[in-house]
Formats: sequence, C-alpha cells, structure tokens
Amino acid sequence: MRYELYVDSLFLINFIMNLYILKLVDYAAFRTATSLRLLAGAAFGAACFLLPFAGRGPVALKLAAGLLAGSAGMLCITFPVRSLRMFLKLMEKLVLYSFGMGGAMLFLVRCLPLSGEILAGVFGILGIGAAAFLFFCRCRPDTCRQDSFCRATLSRGDKNIQVNALIDSGNGLTEPISGKPVCIIDRKIFREFWGEDRDIFRAIPYHSIGKKRGILPGYLLPKLQLETEGLELVFADVYIAVSDEEISGTGNAGAESVNMIINPGLFAESRRGSRARRQNERYNDTESDDTGQDAV
Repeated sequence: MRYELYVDSLFLINFIMNLYILKLVDYAAFRTATSLRLLAGAAFGAACFLLPFAGRGPVALKLAAGLLAGSAGMLCITFPVRSLRMFLKLMEKLVLYSFGMGGAMLFLVRCLPLSGEILAGVFGILGIGAAAFLFFCRCRPDTCRQDSFCRATLSRGDKNIQVNALIDSGNGLTEPISGKPVCIIDRKIFREFWGEDRDIFRAIPYHSIGKKRGILPGYLLPKLQLETEGLELVFADVYIAVSDEEISGTGNAGAESVNMIINPGLFAESRRGSRARRQNERYNDTESDDTGQDAV
C-alpha cells in the first residue's frame, strides 16, 4: 500500500498546533514570550516533525529524535530558559498541554456530527485544534493576575539581596512620566540594600484605603530577578517605590514574611520588549543620559 504525504500540509498543521500549545505554555509562564519567538519556536517544531520522513533509518528512532529535538528546541527558542530546572518546568507544561490538546481534539471529533473526510482535512484538524485551544484558554487560571509568592533578587552594581515577594494584582502603581510599572519594597530592606546614595528619585503618586492620596519615593533598579513556580525571570531597569510602613513581618524568616510587592504589569512590559514612547513623555528624565542631579 502506498501513501502520499504533502509536506506543506504537514508543516502547516504542525506549525499551527505548535503555536496553540506554545501559547498555552506562555500563559502559564507569565506571558514572557514575544510574538516573534512564538512563531519561530512553532516553525522549528514543525520542521523537526518532518525529520522522520527524511533519509533512511529506523522510523521509531527518527520519530523519537524529531520529537525530542522539536520539543526542546521550541522551548529554548520561545522562552528565555535560564536553568535546567526552568527547562524541565516548561517541558512539563508542554507535555501536559500536548496531551490535553490531543484528548480534547479526540473528544470533539466524537461529538461533532461531521463526516470523517471533513475532519481529516487540513482545515478540519485546525478548526478542532482551535476549539480545543479556546476551551483551555477559557478554563485555565490567569497566572499573571493570580496572587502568588516568589523569590526576588535585587541587583545594583556589586550589591545583591534576596527577599520574599508577592505578585499582587492589586498593585497598579506606575511611574507617571514613563508609564512603567512600579514595585513596592519594605523601607528597612531598602535602606540596608541601597545605602545612603539616594539623591535622585521619582515621585510616585498613589492612593489607598485609609489614605486617599500620597507620594512614595521611587528609584530605578538596574536588575530584578524573580523565581516563581520553577521559572526564572529577569527584568532590567525596574522602578521600586519605598513603602512608608513595614510591608509584612520583615523580622521573621518564615515563608509568610513579605518584603516586596511585585506589579504584575512587569510581565506585560517584558513581553512587549522595548516600550513605545508616550506622547507626553519628557526627554530629560532619569532614564536619559543628560539627566540633571536635581531630578525628582
């Protein structure tokens, strides 16, 4: 028996399905992948799927090699993998969503009253995959908005400090000139880490329950690294505001002690990459080379 395979159709199907799965993994990884990385990762995985049809050798071996190379390559291309632990965590999510998508598609095939020829076609497969993707998108928890604890490492020059942090969906502070998201740090921890060199700062306006309006001093942190759910995320030039009061039990060593509140907007900021300049943004601010020493 002889079968005819169309390379373009196989590539298109696998490219779209990989894109669905990578998008779901990206949702679970705080939406840090850019659109270009998602497309490149999906294309690499689709190309690796065609390896079993090239050359000679045991089909099972070529299929396994293509599957492993495609899965690992997709993750490394799409996401900034910084450690083996992070890679294994992403691989776990990839495998779970792959099996979930496959099971959902089989369920839809049995439930949809359509002929086998339609479902076996390219558009039929992609349509069922799209339905399964939308189902998982609706049922999944939104990681970026869900309050969760993490470990934060603040770096400034040769100084580094680790603190317990909370990704808080209630923190919507932004720096008024650049529009960047602002994280909040405990005053005691900030003094120990930053020292006395605090001449230049930004005024961060805020309002809260019990105090309608107020101003917090904000400083530009060169590097912030977050470790949460097995993922390691690094952010550059992050604004941190110093809290007027102690955030939560800084003297305790327990996991419930919180010294920093992370703005979820950081993840959207990193996904966009370089930010677009706002229409009302000043040119001589603390992020410019010609900033004056009296900038506030």
